[in-house]
This record gives sequence, C-alpha cells and structure tokens, in this order.
Amino acid sequence: MTGAFDQRIALTMPIESGSAGVPIFRGIPGEGAQSLSSAYGEQPWLGDAFGSFTGSPARLPVDTHHMVAMVAPRGLFIMDNPHIANLGPRSASVAALGGAEVYKALGAGENITYWSDVQDGTHCAGRAEWRTPLQQNIQKFLLKTGNAPGAMRISSRASGNLAEWRDWQTPALGDSDILRAPGASGGAFTQAGTSATTSFTDTGLTPSTTYRYQVRARDAAGNTSPVSNTAQVTTQPGTSTGACTAVPTVQTQWSSGYVIQPLTITNTGTSAISGWTVTFTLPAGHTLTGSWNGTATVSGQTVTIRNAGHNGTLAPGTGTTSAGFQASRPNGDTALPSGYTCA
Repeated sequence: MTGAFDQRIALTMPIESGSAGVPIFRGIPGEGAQSLSSAYGEQPWLGDAFGSFTGSPARLPVDTHHMVAMVAPRGLFIMDNPHIANLGPRSASVAALGGAEVYKALGAGENITYWSDVQDGTHCAGRAEWRTPLQQNIQKFLLKTGNAPGAMRISSRASGNLAEWRDWQTPALGDSDILRAPGASGGAFTQAGTSATTSFTDTGLTPSTTYRYQVRARDAAGNTSPVSNTAQVTTQPGTSTGACTAVPTVQTQWSSGYVIQPLTITNTGTSAISGWTVTFTLPAGHTLTGSWNGTATVSGQTVTIRNAGHNGTLAPGTGTTSAGFQASRPNGDTALPSGYTCA
C-alpha cells in the first residue's frame, strides 16, 4: 500500500503476500487460498469497510490489480510461491498480469516483474532464482546503474489466466486529443486542444456556457479511441483574479543529488483557486527521481507539478500548501533548478 500511494517509493517488493496482498480478491475463494474472512480477522490487513465484502468479493468496485497498477510507472518486483495454495499464487499472477497492462499502456512495461518460478516451497525462504532479478531491480531503481527489463516468470504450478477475469481491453495510449462537444451553443465536435496530460487550455469560451469534453487516445497510426467519460464544465463570467507563487527551499543536497522541500505554493490572488500548476527547469544532466504532494510530469528538462487531490484548493491572499521533489545530478555538479512559475 505504501508503494501504491507514496510516489517517493522507487521500488516496491512484496514477497509471498497472500490474501489481503497481491492476489485478486475474486480469485481467492476458488483457489483455496486463505479466506478473506480469515485474512480480515487475523491481522489489521484490511480496513473495517471490507467486512461486508469477505463473503462476496465480486461486489467490490475494485480489486488488487488496481493496486498493482497504482505503483506504475515506478519499479515493482513481486515475489511469489507457487507451492502453497494458501498464499493464492494463481490469483496473484492474475493481479500482476492485469496491473502490467497499465504499465504497458504507460510505456513502462519493463518496470514490473512477477516471479513465482521457484523450486523451494518453504514459506518466505531465500530463493536462488530471485537473486539475479533482485539485484537487477535494486540496480535499476535504487542505484540508477542498470536497465534490465522486467519479466513475467509465472510457474506452471500456479498460472492464472487474465482473459478469464477481464472484460476490458487496454487502450493504445499516445498523443491525446481533447475534443469539445456541443454545449449550450450547439454545433459539431471540434478539436479544442491537444495534450499528453489531463490539463489543457481552451480559448474563446463564452461565459456562463456549458461545454462538454472527451479525451481520445491517438496511436502511432493516427487512429483514435475514447479513453475517458465526457467531462462537463460550465465557464464563469468575468475575468479570473487567481494568481499564485512557488518558492523552493533546499532541504538537503549532496554531490549527486538534492531534495527541494518545501516547495511552497501560495495563492496571491483575490479569489480562491481550486487547482495549481508549478513549472520549473532542471539543469542539463539532472533527473527527477521522485515527488510528493503533487503529480509530476517531465518533458525534456521541464518539470510540471500539479496539485494532488487534497491540496488544490487555496484561499485568496494567504492560502498556502507545499509539495516537494528529489533529483539526481552529475557527481560534483552544484547547479539547482530554476525558472519556477505557478499558475
């Protein structure tokens, strides 16, 4: 869960996690793994809200493949044991395969490894088969000295079939078209902007008019397909008086990296804002290695951090929040990011 929710975690490595871990909830009853009611009652592995689902996991709106996907695109090395059915290894392989589809869609398919192809069946024992992928993952995601691709090494003793569980297909993500549908003013679909993120600018809108938007993925061949439900936005009359500033503080730095925390965002305008975007430039050779309290994207040396769900709303004049990030740099370099702007 820490790896799923905390973007500072570069490499997550669950080992034989069993029920309430990686295995899909829906598969556990049929596999003969530790029951959900047992996992719920034995340890505080599942919150109180899960109690009503222990006997009917198919009623859940989510499953553990979502948790696997939430780690993407960061490193994930799942170690499993196919010799103990109580651990739910078949259900775990389904969760890994389902989550891996999101990794692939994000262009990070080589950042996930699932490995249950081991000979020793003792619970939580050291495995000779895990030594090499363990070293490769540490080198790649923690030491930044390797680039070995991930692998799906699923034992034939406990091999799950993703096709039996999903009724969805993975979209081919690429450049996104943001289309404006007819609003109160009517008219046909027109392209209102393009963006590889969920943020865009649409000009020429009429105040107090409702517009609908749909995001479509465009693949390399130029084909498009919807990847989101239509969002509806009503524009507000008058001009915006929102403004914000971003002030970085160097918390610590060393010969090959640094941490900027807090990155203080302040609403300096005369009206409340419900979202902010901070942009800055990394010096040549610097690489963003983690961020928190915001969603970061990188294009070349330009970094964009957008607010998280809990810290986007700021009161006028004095409302403030903070984010932070870590970056690496060539050994001995003393340069720091510059050109901070907030909008």
